Amino acid sequence: MKKLFAVLGNPIGHSMSPVMHNDLFSFFNIDAHYLPFQVQKEDLLDAVKGLKALGAGGFNVTIPHKSNIIPFLDGVDELAASIGAVNTVVNEDGCLIGYNTDGPGFLKGLHAYLPVIKGKKVLVLGAGGAARAIYFTLAKEEPQAVDIANRTIEKAWSLIKDCPYSISSSALSLAEAEKKLADYDLIIQTTMIGMSPKIAEQPIYLDNLSKQTMVCDIIYNPFETQFLHDASKKGARIQNGLDMFVYQGALAFEKWTGIFPDVERMRENVLGQLGGK
Repeated sequence: MKKLFAVLGNPIGHSMSPVMHNDLFSFFNIDAHYLPFQVQKEDLLDAVKGLKALGAGGFNVTIPHKSNIIPFLDGVDELAASIGAVNTVVNEDGCLIGYNTDGPGFLKGLHAYLPVIKGKKVLVLGAGGAARAIYFTLAKEEPQAVDIANRTIEKAWSLIKDCPYSISSSALSLAEAEKKLADYDLIIQTTMIGMSPKIAEQPIYLDNLSKQTMVCDIIYNPFETQFLHDASKKGARIQNGLDMFVYQGALAFEKWTGIFPDVERMRENVLGQLGGK
């Protein structure tokens, strides 16, 4: 009998995870199948109980359930608990254990461009769930500082105060961040601003950006956001969200199977779904 894996979210029709993971199961001759399930918030507990009753090997969790699912699991690892969000669940001998591979996935993808974070000065744009995962993960890499710029400064300060790791950080308004862009070695855009179909939007203007700065955007559709386009015009190195998506999926696959897959195969698979960009 095929082992069941899944992704829970709402909406879920856009997810590329089923194509990516089903290809890996086929490639490694693993008798398993990965299915997307659109789940309403009020039905989340029933969905978790159902997957557990069916003996699912594990599942992913996406918007808007990453935090709400935690009380319904049997356990949560330290990083996911500190972040307050789970994106990967593993069935460990009948116990559903939650993990967060978003932050580690971002870091693994970043290493090809910026191998060492220690001593770097970082700016994170946004203070939502993705920012939280990335901020907490970077905090363990001994950067010089990681500042957070957000429309609501109080939310940025709240994120900083919640971090369990020792790190130098300031909360900035977006206007303050725009003036200080040249101070940073790495800038990470973690909001959904600029995502299709509103591709002309961007969170801040990059007039003061230094060409020595590495600029990342966690969005990968469009493949190059206006934010990244403008950063590239300023001479900066850029990275979109495809690497984060692929690596978080690879880390989830490893937790389910013990196999760390070929990320280039995964990347090409997703690119094919995006229209061969």
